[in-house]
Amino acid sequence: MASLLTDPLFEKSGRGPPPNKNFYHFAITKSGVIWRWWKISPRIVDRYSKPGELKESHQDFLDDTLLQSEISMVFGRRILQYTKALCQDHYDYLERLSDSILLRIINDLELEDVGQLGRTSHRFRELCGSEEFWEQAVHRCCNTVSPEVASLALEVGWRSIFFTSKLQLQKLISRRRLKAEEPPEGQLSDPDIKAEESPDLEAGSDSSQLFEETGKPCVETKEPNNSRGDFSAEPDKP
Repeated sequence: MASLLTDPLFEKSGRGPPPNKNFYHFAITKSGVIWRWWKISPRIVDRYSKPGELKESHQDFLDDTLLQSEISMVFGRRILQYTKALCQDHYDYLERLSDSILLRIINDLELEDVGQLGRTSHRFRELCGSEEFWEQAVHRCCNTVSPEVASLALEVGWRSIFFTSKLQLQKLISRRRLKAEEPPEGQLSDPDIKAEESPDLEAGSDSSQLFEETGKPCVETKEPNNSRGDFSAEPDKP
């Protein structure tokens, strides 16, 4: 399976921490390690400094504590540990999957598991709280989502749609209709008559206009507690 991995296995560029202004490029390929640097300084003596490059095998890199120290200083200890694992043929295949594939996997999890997964890393926190995930969650619960619900989701977000009951959704959509039907500014109107003509929720209204071809509510009415739905992940430890 390792043969399916793309080359380079890892690549990162960036400027060193202050007061260091040099620019660095670090790459792990299938055959070795590449470390490049560009000296950036206002000093005249450094104006014509040429870029530097160092290439080593995986094993030489694992033995080069000086280079490891410099990489840790520039990119952090987490990057160093990850790249050392790559040089030891320890591949994190989950880390290399695209967001679209990960979202398909996450959508097969229970809501409680999604909340726990969102605490594991910054990437999963963003995916588990993304509009793409909650939109897919709503469509998974409902056979059909009306254009009015989709339009409302642009304002309040798909996560709010997911945790809002059908009755409340009907009220919100009815209010949006009333607002859209308001006369132009300066034209006289009677709000009380308007409310009687278009009440928030008419008795016996057909909820199938919002969600069709489903025999059960497709959204939950309660927000998850902190152990199930809070996606405020702790930051990754360096």
